[in-house]
Amino acid sequence: MIRINKINQCFKLLVVFLLVLFQSNNVLAKNKDCWVDLFDKTEYQGNKIRVTGPAKLKDLKSVNDENWDKRIESTIVGPKAVLTVFENKRFKLTLTEMANHPVLMKSLGISKQDILEDSELIFGPNSKIHGLGEFHFNHKVRSLIVECK
Repeated sequence: MIRINKINQCFKLLVVFLLVLFQSNNVLAKNKDCWVDLFDKTEYQGNKIRVTGPAKLKDLKSVNDENWDKRIESTIVGPKAVLTVFENKRFKLTLTEMANHPVLMKSLGISKQDILEDSELIFGPNSKIHGLGEFHFNHKVRSLIVECK
């Protein structure tokens, strides 16, 4: 009877171990495709860094011991990643506060759509952006978020 109990305990431990192993491999498989490659020149040229998600970089002063602040020019987004880039540090939107003053916005010729477009860009899985200048965002990225899907 004691021997059967020990066999049952060993079997249960093995099952738990296999479940934990399967779950950790599943998480690793999911995150292995969650990355973005960032380049300091258009057309995926120049210096490159890979940021593996999930990640929130509130500033880009020290990414892999390099300053990438306002340096990103092109990017490739991995198959399980979503990249959001911001014009300001700490994910702050540039003109958000101005949206609270519609008279000032109108006098400056700024619309609410301008605020959204000028403050952040979101790129989905498998996106290839050969130049952020197309979005009037070259030399502007100061923080970013990589989410895993």
